[in-house]
Amino acid sequence: MKIIMTGGGTGGHIYPAIAIADKIKRKHPEAEIIFVGTKKGMEGQLIPKHGYKIRFITVSGFNRKNLLKNIITIRDLLKGNRQAKKIINEFKPDLVIGTGGYVCGPIVRAAYKKGIRTFIHEQNAFPGLTNRLLERYVDKVFISFPESADYFKHPEKLIVSGNPIRKEFLVSGIHDFRQKLDIKPSEFFILCFSGSLGAEKINSVIAEAIDTLSEIPIVKLVFITGKTYYKIIVDHLKNKGISTVGTITVLPYADNIHEYIMAADLIISRAGALTISEITACGRPAILIPSPNVTGNHQYYNAKVLADQGGAILMEEKDLTSENLIGTLLRLINNREVLNTMAHSSQRVGRIDGADVIYDHLGL
Repeated sequence: MKIIMTGGGTGGHIYPAIAIADKIKRKHPEAEIIFVGTKKGMEGQLIPKHGYKIRFITVSGFNRKNLLKNIITIRDLLKGNRQAKKIINEFKPDLVIGTGGYVCGPIVRAAYKKGIRTFIHEQNAFPGLTNRLLERYVDKVFISFPESADYFKHPEKLIVSGNPIRKEFLVSGIHDFRQKLDIKPSEFFILCFSGSLGAEKINSVIAEAIDTLSEIPIVKLVFITGKTYYKIIVDHLKNKGISTVGTITVLPYADNIHEYIMAADLIISRAGALTISEITACGRPAILIPSPNVTGNHQYYNAKVLADQGGAILMEEKDLTSENLIGTLLRLINNREVLNTMAHSSQRVGRIDGADVIYDHLGL
């Protein structure tokens, strides 16, 4: 059995693809699985680390602000279509699964034209353009949020699967990560992160808020800045005389993010679909700050789903100030009942069977 996984650009597209591939390999160790991505995205680094081969095609997204640049996009698309057809003809897959990003288009369409079974997975509550265009070419569309069904035209193809999440999150509940991370039972542990690169506005507001948070004896904060902003934040806090070890810990990145999420009393983060799936799989309350710089404002819709269910507080970036954030944090720190209710709501929304549901509908 041969399978092509395609999806890329960000971890939000790549990690679900890896989770699906891992599930297939557990059920069918003999399966030959390759990934197809672009050299511009994170997939070139992440996929080989997880033991899979990857091939690359050329493709880029349309530029809505500078129409002249779309000449390059069209050129890339034509080249990508040729490369996709070549990969399909050489590898001869039994099925193709796309998990989002521009790279999916050429591969899924090329497979469809060859009569190969095709599937796509949509992570966000507001679906991406690529997946909406690919709906006509696939056997099934797996969606993470029921709310995204409104944006597709073929309800008979839709399967609500949730987001496939990394295996580390599936076993998190059986470990005491607070003890491992040296977090005392009496401490209120806040985790703040905003992606591997970080987010300037969130980082600057958290840096301001640390003045107040460092004076609250029970608060322990782990602040994951992203590699781009790490030195800037550390230097800023040192200039203010605030230590970045101990009760306030600043990190550029964390490979063991599942441990921090599971240990947290409260999480402050962006609202990427995968992030929300991982937070809810661990049943943690959150303050979600959607990025305003994403296509279709999809992070806002992701955050709204969880906020409407009571598992999170949605705080738009335009309203994000240190005063607003501190006020919200103090209300939650001083009201465990509200926090516990949020945690229960988060857990109720969370799903850990995404990869299982998808596998069950692949007909393998």
